[in-house]
Amino acid sequence: MSLWPPWRGRSKLGEKDPTGGPSQLPKQDYEALQERCLRNGCLFEDSSFPATLSSIGRGPLLQKLPPRLQWRRPPELHSNPLFYVANTRRLDLCQGLVGDCWLLAALQALTLHQDILSQVVPLNQSFTENYAGIFQFWFWHFGKWVPVVIDDLLPVDEAGRLVFVSSTYKNLFWGALLEKAYAKLCGSYEDLQLGQVSDALLDFTGGVTITINLAEAPGNLWDILTRATYSKTLIGCQTHAGEERMLENGLVDGHAYTVIRIWKVTCNHEPEYLIKLRNPWGKVEWKGDWSDSSSTWDLLSPKEKIVLWRKDNDGEFWMTLKDFKTHFKLLVICKLTPGLLSHEVGQKWSYTMQEGRWEKGTTAGGPINFHQARDTFWKNPQFLLSVWRPKESRTLLMPCSVLVSLIQKPRHRHRNRKLPLAIGFYLFRMSQLFDDQKKLPPEFFLRTHPLVLPEAFRSEKEVSQELWLEPGTYLIVPCTSKAGQESEFILRVFSKKHLFHEIGSNPKTVFFKEIVDQAEGHEKFFKYFERNPEINAAELQKMLNHLPWSGLGSTHPLFSLDACQGILALLDLNASGTVSIQEFRDLWKQLIHYQVVFHKHDSNRSGCLNWGQLRAAMKNAGIVLSDDVCYLMLIRYGGPKLQMDFVSFVHLMLRAEKMESIFQNLTQDGKGIYLQKPEWLLMTMYS
Repeated sequence: MSLWPPWRGRSKLGEKDPTGGPSQLPKQDYEALQERCLRNGCLFEDSSFPATLSSIGRGPLLQKLPPRLQWRRPPELHSNPLFYVANTRRLDLCQGLVGDCWLLAALQALTLHQDILSQVVPLNQSFTENYAGIFQFWFWHFGKWVPVVIDDLLPVDEAGRLVFVSSTYKNLFWGALLEKAYAKLCGSYEDLQLGQVSDALLDFTGGVTITINLAEAPGNLWDILTRATYSKTLIGCQTHAGEERMLENGLVDGHAYTVIRIWKVTCNHEPEYLIKLRNPWGKVEWKGDWSDSSSTWDLLSPKEKIVLWRKDNDGEFWMTLKDFKTHFKLLVICKLTPGLLSHEVGQKWSYTMQEGRWEKGTTAGGPINFHQARDTFWKNPQFLLSVWRPKESRTLLMPCSVLVSLIQKPRHRHRNRKLPLAIGFYLFRMSQLFDDQKKLPPEFFLRTHPLVLPEAFRSEKEVSQELWLEPGTYLIVPCTSKAGQESEFILRVFSKKHLFHEIGSNPKTVFFKEIVDQAEGHEKFFKYFERNPEINAAELQKMLNHLPWSGLGSTHPLFSLDACQGILALLDLNASGTVSIQEFRDLWKQLIHYQVVFHKHDSNRSGCLNWGQLRAAMKNAGIVLSDDVCYLMLIRYGGPKLQMDFVSFVHLMLRAEKMESIFQNLTQDGKGIYLQKPEWLLMTMYS
């Protein structure tokens, strides 16, 4: 199954470009530069982004810098520097002096998906093996995956503290280095001062961002969030615009946050919908209901409280969906599976991307102006879209889901020197045949009313919209809010089946691919839980044994009723003896991860892990146990020959992760916890 977006790792339009991508980035060959430094016994210094004030910028950020700023490499700052550690059990990045909370909110969302993170951050880099002071990151930059090479000289104060992004784990440096690489891509650290969460999410994934104004949020917002957390999505949000200002309720105006979890609880026999957020500062939290110090936690069952509640000023907090909609302005969902908001059957999508340009005097026609006799709207680039239902949907006679994304290219090497234009697009229904070698004339637009038009032109890197269209032929016209404004753009279309091309000009580069939605199978779960809101152990067993388990190769596990009862006990926070859709959602994510890890370490394809393989697999999954404890786990969960099959591995991993999470929630000093006897019995006997 291909990871969406599908053009990752190649060299044409919309694909990975080993030369460095757009002309403003220097062409630097990471492997060649690293080899040269290793051969010469020196550490890399990047002359294209030097360790000087020129890389920081030339504006107000300079006034924030500490006196006697220095540039140091991580081995000079810590005796045991680490690039990245998979088994950190919490979000670890903290914002520095740069006002880039939007970047940090997106970056924290990225860390919740290890597979996506590893595309941006090659995790095999280190400060030991083949260390030459050079690092590489990948960003999706205007239709191409481009590498950005940097040295590891980081700005610090006189005491050796990082001035910009840092980690709560003082010897971790991947975040600081990624911020430096992104600053290089954008022009300087100064150019990270202003931005939208959606900008960074797009650059980290190549996905499509959907921005929801919470004051006008749809009534099914919780369902949208549920689907989002099922799928490959990254979610951020922003409070009301303006200068950053701390409010009495603990929130910060003019600030961005990461959405890291959602959960439905029952209080006083009524459902309560909760959202967990993180402040990129790593501190300063919400003080209302369901905050760390709120008494509302006492309304939950003891087990639910122990698992969900954590009192620690770490920037993470819960709040109700109602309060979230009241106090936040924008919700940004970056979709890595096109069908997030749709309910269509079938999971295959067609994806097309075309480049275009608005040029003053020729193709920069601006918006429709019905009150102006000499309207220039028809001069804009025009794209023909033909849509029809795939075979599996033809009997349903439903409209077709079409996702349209318009992206404008940065107009300056430094992203903040020229702000984005206000852009949007119109869509018209074509009711008759015409010569597709010529642009449609002004008369067409005088007599044809647009089916879709911008409610407001938005000054953002990307604007996108999901449309429901009857099969047929349509015209898409992207434009700026004023005639004569110049920029390059990319227009992307996703649907189950379509044809898409520009008319009236010489053919430009077209990228087309059929992709597979990674949410495959999720619709079945949704439909099952619509009929059965809660399932018991026997129903869980039936569901798990009907999954394809393609990640395990030829091995097909069989879950016993006893195993499913054990799994249910670990998931069942409210002691109901059943599993809800939200509990199964978390289980599904973990199972996908576990099968990849298990298959990777089952090197002889026996369908079982021995002691060495188990220890390596658990470490790979983020659980580090001593050799003695790991051996005891093999005795407890393995077979008589000290071999562990996949079902037992799942049970062990679920238990280990749950116990680790509970410990982190309850510990005050990171070393120990205090439990009353009922709590101890609840956690050890029931789970």
